[in-house]
Amino acid sequence: MKKKVNFSFNEQTPPFVSLSQREQKNRLSICNKLCYAVGGAPYQITGCALGFFLQIYLLDVAQLDPFYASIILFVGRAWDAITDPTIGFLVSRSPWTRFGRMLPWILFSTPLAVVSYFLIWYVPVFEDGRVIWYLVFYCLFQTLQTCFHVPYSALTMFISEDQKERDSATAYRMTVEVLGTVIGTAVQGQIVGMSNAPCIPTPGDNVTADGLNSSLLLEQEVNATITTVITLDQTKMAYNIASGVICSIYVLCAVVLFFGVKEKKERMSFWQGIRLVMGHGPYVKLVMGFLFTSLAFMLLEGNFALFCCYTLGLRNDFQNILLVIMLAASLTIPFWQWFLTKFGKKTAVYIGTSSVIPFMILVVCVKSNLIITYLVSFAAGVGVAAAFLLPWSMLPDVVDDFQVQNPDSRGHEAIFYSFYVFFTKFASGISLGISTLSLDFAGYMTRGCTQPENVDITLKILVSAAPIGLLLIGLVIFRSYPIDEERRQGNRKLLQDEVFSHYVSGSG
Repeated sequence: MKKKVNFSFNEQTPPFVSLSQREQKNRLSICNKLCYAVGGAPYQITGCALGFFLQIYLLDVAQLDPFYASIILFVGRAWDAITDPTIGFLVSRSPWTRFGRMLPWILFSTPLAVVSYFLIWYVPVFEDGRVIWYLVFYCLFQTLQTCFHVPYSALTMFISEDQKERDSATAYRMTVEVLGTVIGTAVQGQIVGMSNAPCIPTPGDNVTADGLNSSLLLEQEVNATITTVITLDQTKMAYNIASGVICSIYVLCAVVLFFGVKEKKERMSFWQGIRLVMGHGPYVKLVMGFLFTSLAFMLLEGNFALFCCYTLGLRNDFQNILLVIMLAASLTIPFWQWFLTKFGKKTAVYIGTSSVIPFMILVVCVKSNLIITYLVSFAAGVGVAAAFLLPWSMLPDVVDDFQVQNPDSRGHEAIFYSFYVFFTKFASGISLGISTLSLDFAGYMTRGCTQPENVDITLKILVSAAPIGLLLIGLVIFRSYPIDEERRQGNRKLLQDEVFSHYVSGSG
């Protein structure tokens, strides 16, 4: 028998509030949605810069051995994953303040986060301790960013009680987050691209000119004209400037979020909800499905810059190719929001995820051509947009489904969000560590104008074959995901009726 909750009302609260009046009360203004959405940009801006550029930065600018670079990437991501449920627990136990429970975490973590982020892109003068330097500041930044992102993700459930308003706010958020990836790619790529230090020809490259392919000849010709202008120190400075700009944007977004969003007070608990949350079938299937699909995109993201530089021979254009992908994703977010509203979220998952596969095949099969690469990148960006939007759009549905099935167990939103991020981050750490280590085994040569054939084959696998396999596994898992449009709308009506009955009982 469902337990009824009696609300006490003061003289300023009417004894009866109709459902339409309550929906009006929960309605968010465009300004509220925009301020909330802006808070998602720092995670995507820094994540995009780190995802696309950290690997090539550690290998070619900091000049670390690929083995040590793989250790940094793996340990950093694994540590980041471990901190998510830890921070989720601490957030759930933190006291309510006049600013809310989530927002103070966001405010106080920001200054230290931007300092640690800047130091990731700084090359220290000493060489012996560089591995420790990058490992410490990478892990520190991931921890501080988790203090920002876990409360921000859970904030979705506390800005409104209306699922429709939360979906709308999520769409605003996804649009801004994809714009954040554009900004991250543009700032990092364009600033660094203007100061890209020339490659170093390997002994085998200078044997005979006949043994060099046309892209390498062009590369050497370009190097000959810019060697006297651009040095490795200038490339290091370019990374510092780019990180400084991104840090400024990070702070600005945090301030807008803090002052532009009002958090609704809800009771939260942690330990007693873990067993219920992790045993909720739709949540497990959603997490597992997006675990594999996000792994696919992380592999592509982490290795695409190297793939463009060495396999396609487009060293001086890779930052523009990355920008095209993110621009395409940004422009098509509204389309995917319309699509999932029209045809349902589960259908959007299938169409959006599978649409990327042909272009992952095409990019490794077609001979290196800049125009074709741009076209393929734009088309792939359309699928990337779906990968950004759908996970965060579907997670509130799982939370609502949980509340319908467990009406007496409330306040577990931080668990849903923190463990979802935990699984995806931990898996991404494994993927990045293994991919960088595989390049080491293949014989990757730091700043080389060309790479051994084994490296080319490895990069093709990392940006095509492996991601496609992971996407297919994810799609198979999504077949068993039980929350379709009918069930989602039914849950929404049940929750609204429950709220309505609570107010009716309270008025009595």
